[in-house]
Amino acid sequence: MLEAYLQKLSNLRTDRGRDRYPSATNHRAPHKPFLLLSILDLITQGIVQDNFIEPSFELVDTWNGYWQAVMPIGGKSTMAYPFPRLRSDGFWKLIANKGYDPESDYNVSSMAKCREIYAGAKLDDELFQYMVLPNSREKLGTILVQTYFHPKIQSVVIAQGITNQAAYKYARELVGQVAEDAKAFNDISEDNARQVRDAGFRKAIVRLYDHRCAMCGIRMLTPEGHTVVEAAHVIPWRDSHDDKPTNGLCLCRLCHWSFDEGLMSVGREYEVLVSDRVRLNNNIPAHIQPLADRQIFTPAVEKFWPAQSNLHHHRNRVFVQ
Repeated sequence: MLEAYLQKLSNLRTDRGRDRYPSATNHRAPHKPFLLLSILDLITQGIVQDNFIEPSFELVDTWNGYWQAVMPIGGKSTMAYPFPRLRSDGFWKLIANKGYDPESDYNVSSMAKCREIYAGAKLDDELFQYMVLPNSREKLGTILVQTYFHPKIQSVVIAQGITNQAAYKYARELVGQVAEDAKAFNDISEDNARQVRDAGFRKAIVRLYDHRCAMCGIRMLTPEGHTVVEAAHVIPWRDSHDDKPTNGLCLCRLCHWSFDEGLMSVGREYEVLVSDRVRLNNNIPAHIQPLADRQIFTPAVEKFWPAQSNLHHHRNRVFVQ
């Protein structure tokens, strides 16, 4: 049966065209291979444990990572395309929400529409079991990489999968969900260590703050898996080598820039500090100035709040009074 599924995965129904898809993907649409690789990654991480694949943020985020690693800069797409269309390959059964027919061919072009129509999907039970077992899972991943990606780009796809696993492990370590002696970097090169640290730190911080900016409170998460917030170090990594949540803040892009520029900080009582400099040079601080003295938004668990020792460093070394 494994050989049969290897054959199916090597013959996915994918769009072709030299004018639409680059040589990196052998001039074929990479959407379905990216989706299957993402599912394999989430099974490896233990996020997917049952044979029910939801169009979750984690799955979309992983799919986006493969797309950004392989496809030309500026090219955009969405996991909404392959999620329903994988049904045509004979091992993917869609589970529709009430009021929708899982056998109908709906025009699904966004994750919002995808989630409206589908609760998720199930793989053939036999295929799912092969994905759960490490040896057969590796063979399934290998056939996807070797079939749908040019030899020169295969190492990039493999590296993205390794980074996904290492970043997930690192994020878990940062929030203390696994043993302290766990090693996130065993399987990666030194060149990829920074990428893993950045991705793991981002995963940990953004999830702890539930995608909400600690300063202004904005929370904007698109159906395509894009979030308005970023993970910010209180003391930069180059100075602290510290990725613990107590050295992190979840900030929107404007608050992140303002924090790094010393125009905003956090006080001794976890209140927002806004520098008087925001009003100089004919500046229009808009919504930043009214944030002064408001309490920041923090993780639900206090041990993950930014440490006052780190905030003290920022107030004294970066913040402009």
